[in-house]
Amino acid sequence: MDFIINLLVTAAVILLLSYAMSSVHVKSFGTALWVAFLTAILTATIGWLLGGLLNLVTFFLLEAIVGLVVTALMLKLVDALVSNFKLDGFLPAFIIALAVAIALAIVGWLRGNDKDEYSQVPQQTQTELVNRQV
Repeated sequence: MDFIINLLVTAAVILLLSYAMSSVHVKSFGTALWVAFLTAILTATIGWLLGGLLNLVTFFLLEAIVGLVVTALMLKLVDALVSNFKLDGFLPAFIIALAVAIALAIVGWLRGNDKDEYSQVPQQTQTELVNRQV
């Protein structure tokens, strides 16, 4: 379910930025959805390897920036693969990557995607867990 929501949010951001920026061209929402899907697949495969190499070069100090650059590179790769999607340069791809990251962070925060299982334990059980550890 999270993957579908992420795809829809990413497609909406891409389509919205195509109206806001003259250097981004998307034919329809279906094209934006296809671009979001391909970007997700390529980022999970090729981007994972590229991100690992770039993180080694930066000694893992710039992991967030490396992630944005890798996503922007994957968007440029999708630009070459999809005929109804066009990016004029690297900067629009980087802006889309940044906007998508912010939008997905906001959606995750609104949905309450808290992965910390300890914070979801009732207060009485938390106290019992702490007392057991001491």
